[in-house]
Amino acid sequence: MQLFVRGSGGSVSGELAIPVSKYHAHRALVLASLAPGRSVIHGLSETRQVVWTIGVLRALGTRIEIEGDSYVVHGGHYDTRDGVNDHGSIAAEGLLNVGSSGTTLYFMTGLAALADRPITLTGMKYFRRRPIKALLDSLGQLGVRYESTNDCPPITVQPGRPTGGHVTIPGTLSQWLSGLLLVAPFAERETTIEVQGELNEQPYVELTVRMMRHFGLEVEHSDDWRSYTVRPGQTATATDYTLPPDIGSAAFGLAAAAIHPSDVVFRGLTTTSSADTDHPEADFLDIVAAMGVPLDHDPETGFVRVRHDGIRLQPIELDCQPIPDLLPVVSALASFADGTSRLHNIGHIRLKESDRVNAMLQLNKLGGSLVDEGTSFSITGVDSLAGAPMSSFNDHRVLMSLAVAATRAEGESRLTYPRAYRISYPRFLQAMTGVGLDLEIPDAGSAADSSRTRAGQALAS
Repeated sequence: MQLFVRGSGGSVSGELAIPVSKYHAHRALVLASLAPGRSVIHGLSETRQVVWTIGVLRALGTRIEIEGDSYVVHGGHYDTRDGVNDHGSIAAEGLLNVGSSGTTLYFMTGLAALADRPITLTGMKYFRRRPIKALLDSLGQLGVRYESTNDCPPITVQPGRPTGGHVTIPGTLSQWLSGLLLVAPFAERETTIEVQGELNEQPYVELTVRMMRHFGLEVEHSDDWRSYTVRPGQTATATDYTLPPDIGSAAFGLAAAAIHPSDVVFRGLTTTSSADTDHPEADFLDIVAAMGVPLDHDPETGFVRVRHDGIRLQPIELDCQPIPDLLPVVSALASFADGTSRLHNIGHIRLKESDRVNAMLQLNKLGGSLVDEGTSFSITGVDSLAGAPMSSFNDHRVLMSLAVAATRAEGESRLTYPRAYRISYPRFLQAMTGVGLDLEIPDAGSAADSSRTRAGQALAS
């Protein structure tokens, strides 16, 4: 099974409904699970990553209900006696299935120590090859007791509050640091955390700290965000929280609207710059604006609207250290820019769901001009692309980024692991076909995937 993309220079139009932020959803659900009482989280996420987090929390005894468009979370001590079985997480066996969600794994490994019994965290078969030695070593310094073969899942965590103390953690991935920060308030002694090496992905760490404070947990940090002090024996406070729109998902619609003549309204997205939104990938709004994409407010709806008759994008210089997950979609956009773009500090992006630098070099198969320079990535815009077969490496961001680029290539492109988008943006296919792009998964099981919209059919004709 493959994702077929038929390219066209035709226009796109209509509305794209932007889902809520998965980054906020993970953190809000986890923090609400730790807060005795009732929290209400407004906004629902359909991403598989968040679904796995919910299953894990339910197996740990957290009651999570869906009322209208909100989660109602009844938090408190983790208690596995209710015998919940949810998306492969089985309370009676002390088994937590994180699927293929790295966020769930990194956040919940330390927090599993707060459960009432030994807890084993596992995931999909290929996910069990993901080494997390750096996080495990730091959790061990914190006093979390665990067993693991080859520092990969499955990981068994023994019950008992961490002791606290001085902990060091490499700054390679923000999720490792966030995982330490989330469990540190429940330690027996004060915890100090020191980041070693470069701190990557700082905006995601900043989000963790802001949301911890929203749920009543105290965290102090240095001005450079490289050291943290966390008071011991804290209790989270139940509260309400509204999930903002997910700019990481909106990025693919914005990219599609940038490379085609467009008139698209982004329903749910109300801001045109990073200064006005609380999202770790908000810089993408500034990036596309700098590349020449007209972001305006639709006077009728108040949402962001992109409307133009065709533009030549400008190249960009981008430091990827704080926002690594944007490299795939920016690479796709830069392939249509008038000049050479350079993306710097890309080393840690090779450690994601795939080596995303290598994966995006596949744009060269379409006739692109991308060069991996080790610590940097250069992309020179070209006049045209031609369809070709590519692999998504079962990486949701790679799949969606290559697919968007292929909508401007002449002819047909095919991508492996066609449903990888469901991990983070379950409505990606419907959204793209809904504004007139031609993507399909032939003989797919659902009508939503196997059928194209009238607009998509018209564009192909």
